Amino acid sequence: MNDNKKAMRKLKLQVQMSIDGCIAGPNNEMDWMVWYGDEKLKEYENRLHEPVDTILLGKKMTNEFVSYWSSVMNKSEDLEHAFAKKMIEAPKIVFTNSLNTSEWINTEIETGNFKDEITKLKSQDGGDILVYGSASFDSSLIEENLIDEFYLFINPVAIGNGKTIFKDLKEIRKFTLIESIAFDSGKVLLHYEVKKN
Repeated sequence: MNDNKKAMRKLKLQVQMSIDGCIAGPNNEMDWMVWYGDEKLKEYENRLHEPVDTILLGKKMTNEFVSYWSSVMNKSEDLEHAFAKKMIEAPKIVFTNSLNTSEWINTEIETGNFKDEITKLKSQDGGDILVYGSASFDSSLIEENLIDEFYLFINPVAIGNGKTIFKDLKEIRKFTLIESIAFDSGKVLLHYEVKKN
């Protein structure tokens, strides 16, 4: 047995979710999310990104992601500004079949089979990989069992009708709870690992 076998990079999904399991409204609305000041939450998110050196995005999410964090960069020097700097400077990979070149800073376009490319990426040297995706992109990654850890930030709101990320599963998936944290904003983090058989 080879004790020197290197560990695979972990693919982590961080997602905001309503208590009824939606990550966006039926037309991709995000106005239901709770964002008011919560220093404990900001500090946790900063720590979550410390081992991460690559961000995966679907095309639908990339415009909003880059434009939002670019706007935060223009604000005062605080914890969110430092976090925004990390988001902008981190290498990003966008999976899309409709673009050949990237218009975003520190971003490369990947048009190959996402399962093959992500499996290859996870086997390479480097830190962990974090996913920010649309419901369809996240669902595809979940269906292919590519995500190792889930960071579900449950917002204290139910929206009744919206987009979910687990609906395409063809079989039961089981998870191990690593931690749960309640924040002052009313959000609750549920951190799960995929349960090994």
